[in-house]
Amino acid sequence: MLILRDTDTAVAPVKRSVVTIGAYDGVHKGHRAVIAHVQAEAKRLDCQGVVVTFDHHPASVVRPESAPKLLTDSDQKIELLAETGIDATFIVHFDEAASKEDPAAFVKRVLVDSLGARLIVVGEDFHFGYKRGGNVAMLRELGKQYDFEVVPMQLVPRPDGVAEPVSSTAIRRALAGGQVEVAQQLLGRPFSVRGVVVNGDKRGRTIGFPTANTEVSNQMCLPADGVYAGMFTCADGSVHGCAINLGRRPTFFEHADVSLLEAHLLDFSGDLYGQQVSVTFEHFLRSERKFDGLDAIKSQLELDVSAARGLVGRK
Repeated sequence: MLILRDTDTAVAPVKRSVVTIGAYDGVHKGHRAVIAHVQAEAKRLDCQGVVVTFDHHPASVVRPESAPKLLTDSDQKIELLAETGIDATFIVHFDEAASKEDPAAFVKRVLVDSLGARLIVVGEDFHFGYKRGGNVAMLRELGKQYDFEVVPMQLVPRPDGVAEPVSSTAIRRALAGGQVEVAQQLLGRPFSVRGVVVNGDKRGRTIGFPTANTEVSNQMCLPADGVYAGMFTCADGSVHGCAINLGRRPTFFEHADVSLLEAHLLDFSGDLYGQQVSVTFEHFLRSERKFDGLDAIKSQLELDVSAARGLVGRK
């Protein structure tokens, strides 16, 4: 996949493009349906298929106090877009100045001058530009001027029968309820986060359950506090089943400020400190709770690890 940026000094279209635009956070099933249509149209019209996205989620600039947590970081988003087989991703630098760009100016600068758009595919509720002033109707009017067509797509319905479309918002809501299986249905893959393994208090090691304490950016979305079964990918690419504890450890801390992500890898021994790793949440096991002491915790951890082994230990 070709990666282009609007900060490149000389961006010019190699050939005309079929384009879609959006934050594409999560690259979920709805996104993939749009991209598949872009690819089909690009093949039919002998154009390049392009996803236009942003280096920062627009909400993080426009309304940082209420911006959503991210489902994918920048690197993961690019990797997932590449997996779709799209020809190119065009990354727009989004800052305060960009947030105030007139929608028509954005269309001229990015879609016309940089990408030579012939066809634009967006969701039927698509809005863009300063104060979300751009929409499908505006795109169609601009298309008459700049020689491109606009195809609004119906949003993809949820596969579980809930009466709403697949969306990043619905996925975040599922994660907030610990419903990682529902999130997986909407994403089309298990939800995962990336981070660095850092030193912890090593309390788990003293009772026979060493954990990899994984530090995740506070910009990233995490599931509800609780215990999960999942997979752990090391820096060398090796993958291990794991029991995951995400929470504030109320047995030891009455008022912890943030949740801690700890993964106990099944049948593993080795040094993970400093590694960039990925933790994947596949099954919810139980909610976090306070225990009477280390013996009670150890007994529960034995049950948790056994449950995780039954779910992910043989992958």
